[in-house]
Amino acid sequence: MSTRKPSYKLVIVESPAKARTISKFLGRTYKVEASNGHVRDLPKSQLGVDVENGFEPKYITIRGRGEVLERIRKEAKGAKSVILATDPDREGEAISWHLSTILGIDPQSACRVEFNEITEKTVKSAIKTPRKINMELVDAQQARRMLDRLVGYKISPLLWVKIKKGLSAGRVQSVATRMVVDREREIEEFEPEEYWHVEAKLQACGQQLTARLHSMDGVRAAIADAQQADAAKARIEKGGFVITSVKRGERRKHPAPPFTTSNLQQEASRKLGFSTSKTMQIAQQLYEGVDVEGRGTLGLISYIRTDSVRLSDEAVAAARDAIAERYGAEYVPEKPVVYKGRRSAQDAHEAIRPSNIELRPEEIKSSLTRDQYNLYRLVYLRFMACQMADAVYETQQIEIASGSGIVLRASGERQKFAGYTAVYEEGRDDAGAEEEIKSALMDVSEGAQADVAEVFGTQHFTQAPPRYTEASLVRALEEKGIGRPSTYAPTISTIIARGYVMREKKQLFPTELGVMITDVMKEYFSDIVDLAFTAGMEEQLDEVEEGARSWREVIAEFYGPFEKTLKVAEEQIEKIEIRDEESDVPCDKCGAMMVYKLGRFGRFLACPNFPDCRNTKAIQKEIAAACPQCGGKLLEKISRKGRKFYGCERYPECEFVSWEMPVEEKCPKCGGMMVYKRGRKGESYHVCVNESCRERVLAQDADEE
Repeated sequence: MSTRKPSYKLVIVESPAKARTISKFLGRTYKVEASNGHVRDLPKSQLGVDVENGFEPKYITIRGRGEVLERIRKEAKGAKSVILATDPDREGEAISWHLSTILGIDPQSACRVEFNEITEKTVKSAIKTPRKINMELVDAQQARRMLDRLVGYKISPLLWVKIKKGLSAGRVQSVATRMVVDREREIEEFEPEEYWHVEAKLQACGQQLTARLHSMDGVRAAIADAQQADAAKARIEKGGFVITSVKRGERRKHPAPPFTTSNLQQEASRKLGFSTSKTMQIAQQLYEGVDVEGRGTLGLISYIRTDSVRLSDEAVAAARDAIAERYGAEYVPEKPVVYKGRRSAQDAHEAIRPSNIELRPEEIKSSLTRDQYNLYRLVYLRFMACQMADAVYETQQIEIASGSGIVLRASGERQKFAGYTAVYEEGRDDAGAEEEIKSALMDVSEGAQADVAEVFGTQHFTQAPPRYTEASLVRALEEKGIGRPSTYAPTISTIIARGYVMREKKQLFPTELGVMITDVMKEYFSDIVDLAFTAGMEEQLDEVEEGARSWREVIAEFYGPFEKTLKVAEEQIEKIEIRDEESDVPCDKCGAMMVYKLGRFGRFLACPNFPDCRNTKAIQKEIAAACPQCGGKLLEKISRKGRKFYGCERYPECEFVSWEMPVEEKCPKCGGMMVYKRGRKGESYHVCVNESCRERVLAQDADEE
């Protein structure tokens, strides 16, 4: 009886979508199976790390992966060889290693392939050049996983016992939560400072120009209040101005680098309104493959988890050719543009770019969903722009002075050459930020007289630091060296899902639970929520990946002090009783007096007879001020996202709403509505909501809130 020889090679990837794309490239001599992500992990029911035996991990098959592994084992038995083609990063390397262990494959054999983009050429080339599994990458992943497990599974039970069942702490998540809490406290303590701009409209050389006060008597002007503004206006109105200087120059604006993971998440938030998790979900689809009409299934962008701005020579050459063809030779820089990445960037993969520059977004739009098209277009245009010539602007600065020591300045600007801006301009988080007045270039000359037509002053107030958005939090995490490209989106998703942070109109706010947990962590686990300490741990994980350190050594150095901190916390943290305070509100269903409960979105009313009676109610607290629109009662409410706000009892007939608490007192200056604010040193203020007024009055009752 003859034994049939295996007729195919088995390729294992992570996702079914990726499997479908690759199988079309490789043909009948290959079978492609998907592991559906990780197949083994530490058990959920126990620590899973033997701290007494060199931190040996205990891995088990993830629930639900049994059938997947059975199918993979069956296919592996009938295959000539097995090729592990999971994603090209720490997680992907670890998945390949777990699969090699399960299937009995020597990790030192040539069994592993990786590709930065899923195109036919790249996949076929990679299949021909397999390598051994990189155990340094695997060890870095194991170290991160076990550090996270030790922190989460050691601190969380302590929080359950001392504070409240169901609370949890995480290594990176706790730091991210702290950043949101600290920013909110900065905002609460911020004292706005008044300042003024004084500007004049002048006639010179038959033209009108607007100039801003620059200096008085040789000192840079700093106008602090209306009195100083009036004094400056009076001096300017006396006239006697002459144009003393007209400087012309040139300003070059460079294109932004190609996308890294964090840049893509930030820009997709600014321009498309995507959350970080949505950005990564759509980007994964574009990377793994989309069925393009007339072309089959294609991977449209390169690998999406990277902190490198490096581009392959082949990709740059293709972009330069496309730019010359579509825009003209003058839009192609003399030399290819090379970008310098951050010092801590791994540079293992290229920046995120289109896999094929010939696939223009508009040409394949009908094959993509709206979100896929918008994100692909963002990646495509950013990549094209990054290899284009600078935008060039002609600039002008005019200085106008009087004999009385007043100097005014006006600036002008005109674009001479569009350069990369013909394709793309980077968004800004501070799009509303104040800038110098710029106008069209003026045809004026030095020595010409400038007559004052009008002088006006504008009141301003310094602004508190803005609340984090998902985009700006990602940027802050990256700048501080906390987390890596693969962790930004899941970190933010986790702190929102746990109820420590809420998102409303893109802004991130800490919840009562988030503040409570952060305060406990700062007092008893200061290292865990210390930004520098967490960034240092990331650097140590990078050293493991580079083969410079042992993963067991890194964990041992962390765990010794951490274990001592745990013991101190267990002894010193007093049980925080969150007692149920009885209200005067009877339960609609059983008549018992309802009690106040603390949930992820703050306080609410609940029946004390739970679980027999599960009735709950939102708390409606009346405040002293009347609705400024209809005179009705104003109620303190909690939004669906857990944020406190104030609305009229007559809603929806009256739609008045305020995020800050209105007070009875009217503005003594303009008669407008005032709201309650607390100052940095605990003082209470009433502040006018009228942007052109913003009068501040010290409140009589510091406990008004």
